[in-house]
Amino acid sequence: MLGIVGDLVEDVIVWLGEPIRHGTDTDVEIFHTRGGSAANVAAFATRLGPTRFIGCVGEDALGESLVKGLAGDGIDVRVQRRGTTGTIVILIDQDGERTMLPYRGAATLLQDVPDEWLDGLELLHVPGYTFNGDPVGQAVTELIRRARQRGILVSVDASSTGMLEHYGVDRFLALMAELAPEFIIGNQSESEFLGLCTKGDAGPNLGMLPGTIVVTKAGADPTVVLGGPAGKITVPVPPVTDVRDLTGAGDAFAAGFLSKYLATRDLESACVGGHANAALVLSSPGASMQH
Repeated sequence: MLGIVGDLVEDVIVWLGEPIRHGTDTDVEIFHTRGGSAANVAAFATRLGPTRFIGCVGEDALGESLVKGLAGDGIDVRVQRRGTTGTIVILIDQDGERTMLPYRGAATLLQDVPDEWLDGLELLHVPGYTFNGDPVGQAVTELIRRARQRGILVSVDASSTGMLEHYGVDRFLALMAELAPEFIIGNQSESEFLGLCTKGDAGPNLGMLPGTIVVTKAGADPTVVLGGPAGKITVPVPPVTDVRDLTGAGDAFAAGFLSKYLATRDLESACVGGHANAALVLSSPGASMQH
């Protein structure tokens, strides 16, 4: 089973019909969807295999609705309840690029995760956002240590250059060196910001993580995998014609990549699975998937 720990929030998706007109009205479409990187990965992965979500939501109707939605998708949902459920406002420009205004709320209040929530997991996936803030950062770090002791594989998503800058690159790399995840997944800007990948080749900091495979996505350009048995593999991305909203594409890739890896233990097949999954979200609002 694939386990994912992290945020479950509401996304308010704002598709801009024109550039923002400051001080007056702007033409938009607005969508309310389930969000949070970890919840997105769980929702995208459950169609591919058994999936568990671990997190914290508020003691409110929004949190209850979000939990019911995940459980209704067939996900094994394990949540604590305290505080107020978070909301993220996401502005999508006419090229599909995102500007995110996050309030994570209760997602940062996860603490003291029970040991039994790890039972049956083959791999635990952790979006980097989850390390940023306490008590959730401490709780998840401890959860990863316990997962490692059980022989559970661990994957970390770099998540955001903004988050990494706030958290601190040296601090993040030191944490990754300690936790030694099997995978770090990031886009090109994130991998380069961390010094793990430079123009598709090994970056200066890759040697700090000798047991970790770094998977770097680059939009329509090939995905590069560094540190695996082959040293480096490059996997082309099939063309996608209808791109309106990039929200959730990275989470969909992670879900497809990790699910396929668990099924095949083959890195190239895992990338192909990630690309196929990501392609399904690019024309729909937010982290939702076309069927």
